[in-house]
Order: sequence, then C-alpha cells, then structure tokens
Amino acid sequence: MRIIIVLLIFFNSLIIFSQDNFEKNQRYILSGGTAHIGNGEVIENSILIIENGKIVAIGPSDLVIVNKERGKTYDITGKHIYPSFILPNTTLGLAEIDAVRATRDERETGDLNPNVRTQIAYNTESIVTTTVRTNGILIAQIVPRGSLISGTSSIMKLVGRDWEEATYLKDDGIHIYWPESHDYQYHGHSHNFTASDNHDHEDELDEVLNSISLIQNLFLEAQKYSEIKNNEVDLRLQSMQGLFTGEQTLFIHVNGANGIKESVMFAKKNNIKKIVLVGASESWRVTDFISSNDIPVVLGRIHRLPNYPEDDVHQPYKTPKILKDANILFCLDYSGDMPRMGSRNLPFVAGTTVAFGLNKEEALQLITFNAAKILGIDEKTGTLETGKDANLFVSTGDALDMMGHNIELLFLMGKELSLENHQTKLYNKFLKKFNLTK
Repeated sequence: MRIIIVLLIFFNSLIIFSQDNFEKNQRYILSGGTAHIGNGEVIENSILIIENGKIVAIGPSDLVIVNKERGKTYDITGKHIYPSFILPNTTLGLAEIDAVRATRDERETGDLNPNVRTQIAYNTESIVTTTVRTNGILIAQIVPRGSLISGTSSIMKLVGRDWEEATYLKDDGIHIYWPESHDYQYHGHSHNFTASDNHDHEDELDEVLNSISLIQNLFLEAQKYSEIKNNEVDLRLQSMQGLFTGEQTLFIHVNGANGIKESVMFAKKNNIKKIVLVGASESWRVTDFISSNDIPVVLGRIHRLPNYPEDDVHQPYKTPKILKDANILFCLDYSGDMPRMGSRNLPFVAGTTVAFGLNKEEALQLITFNAAKILGIDEKTGTLETGKDANLFVSTGDALDMMGHNIELLFLMGKELSLENHQTKLYNKFLKKFNLTK
C-alpha cells in the first residue's frame, strides 16, 4: 500500500511538473488585431507572437513570417491589443473590507516606518484584485499608508499563488507623506480670520515644522549609518540606504504648490538620487519648477473637484495636458474614495484626458509606458515590443472607453489567464438560478 501511495505521488508530481512547463513554454499567435504599442505607435493588421513568457515578434502581418501551426493561434481581426495597464500608488492586496479592521494591513503604527514592506503583506487571495485584473490592470505598485514615512512599496503582479510568486519588482521605493499646512491666503485670495483661526494656524504650522524636523533627523541618521562600518543593524536606517545609492526611489506624497517645492528641495539637500512626486494636484501651478528639476509625477486621480472653490471646476481634468505641454514625465493613479474597488476604472480616467487635449495614444501612455518608466520597470514591460514580458490583453473595442472596453484575452508573463472573477461568478450563478439568459 505504501509503495502504491509513493508511486501515485511521484506520477502526480510529474504530471503537475509537465503542466507547468507546458504553460510556461506555450506559444501563442495573435493575428489581425490593431496593436497599440503604448509608446504612441499603432500597428494595423498586426501579428504578435508570445513564447516562453516573452513577446518574440510583433509587426504588420505582411512583414512577419509565422508558421501558424506552431502555436495556439487567435484570429483577432477587428479587435485591439494593448499592453497591460499599470496601477501605481494603490493598496490593492493590503486591505479587503474597510469596515473590518482585521482585513486592513496597509499601515503600521508610528510616524517613521521606512522598514515596513508591502511585498510580504500582499494578499494574492484578494477578491478585489481579481475584479481589477480582468479590466486589463495586471501590474500594480502596492504602497503603504501612514503618517510621515509609511514604508517601502513593491511592484506586484495581480496573479500568484503567494507574495513571492506575485513579486515583479521588490522594494522599489520609500514613501514620504510630506507635512503640509492649509494655505489661508493662497495666491492673493483673502479670507476673513478670527483670533481663533490665527491661533489654530500657528499651531498647525508648528506641527508641520516639527514633522519636517523628524523626517530630516531620520535622513541624517540614515546617511551617517551608511558611513559607519561594523555597526549594529538598525532596520529603519538600513532600509533607507538604497535612496542614497539610487537603487530606490523616494516617492513624495504632496499636493500643494509650496509643499512640492519644499519637498523637492529637501530631497535634493539630502542627496536623494531618484525622486517622484505623488498626488501633486497643484503641479499645474509649478510646472517650470518641476520641469527644471526633471521630477516625474504620479498624478492623483483627476475625477474630482478642484482644491479651491475659486479654481476652474475643470482644472483637475486640464492638468494632464498642462503637464504634457511642459514636457513633464507623468502617469495616472486612482487614489481617493474607494481606491481599491474603483481602481479598475483607471483606463477610463485616462480616457477622460482625451476630452481635455490629449490624443488616445498619449492617454494610453499615461497608464502603460509612462507608468513603467516612472516605476523603473520599462525595460521589462509597459509596451508591446520584442523581448519584453508578454503582459497584454485583447479588447473588442477601445480600452479607454467604458462602452467599448471588453476583454476577450488576457496574458501575464505569457500565460493566458481566466477572465472569471468574483463578480462574474455571482452573475452566472444567478442567471442559472433564475433561468435567465445573458
């Protein structure tokens, strides 16, 4: 009996091993579709070949020679191929139900936690993640939340058996939430204050200055730590060393024009090699400063009201065109209310920019190539190019249009993924239960 059990385990292992290898080495041919490369280029009537997890060929059908018998072929004539959308600055996989504390793992107690890592907290079993993935977002930057220094993010695949398998780029950067005070006299707009208002304002400024001082002291300690040999291990200071060598990026979450300037000058003063602004809702006011310092921007969700009542109600929608015209490298995120469930709408946020000055391929770049460049993964993904990871999908219509976006094929690292998620399961369940038809 024991011999039989051992043999069964052995043969089952061989079968599983063979299946894994087959999936990894599967060759796919996507023929006839319109390929949106992600860098502004479009190839009509294209051929795209996937093998060993990579894009091994892409081009016009009449220029690419392919044996369609060697691989699984899909005729996608009249349909569209897109690179995977990339979602920066999200807590996907860190929190499931906001009302249930036990399911929230996006923040740690304390103000200074650079050593907190989202990679090992990422939950690959999240139901929310599946609904985002099946809308074309296959890669996301998982970011911790917190008070001042929230921790270290990692870039994760939205598929995986565990956090190790899901990791795309670990510990890409450390996140600072820059202390900002409410500007009571912004750009010459006067307000009526009481004595109590002034007192509150002074208290707020003191709190901001104290917070900046805490951040500065930690950075000074981290710089000294790197200069001392044979010192005791300090996880907080050790985790920051990549900022000074350029191996990691400092992501500064800041919105106000003054805060943008102050935080960038702070980072440069501390010899930080790579800086990215996150949120930056008032970046449109200081484009010359951002451009001259060559700082990329992860622009906060533009589907919102402006910061001030006196601003143009359409200002958030106009900001992408302003940044584009200023030659600032930027991408889009989906922060704000219900950021996890709503983040599947990222492509439609990008589509909104088309109505306010960008063309469709420029809008697509904001959630593909630009995002990849800012996150430091553009050599592997972000565009449909030979040699890059086969992270892509096929839609029957325009992927930036809510009415046209309809995914039929989905590939991550060259593996074809199921389009089923929690919501489609429920949909089909109740269709069957009540004898309904689609």
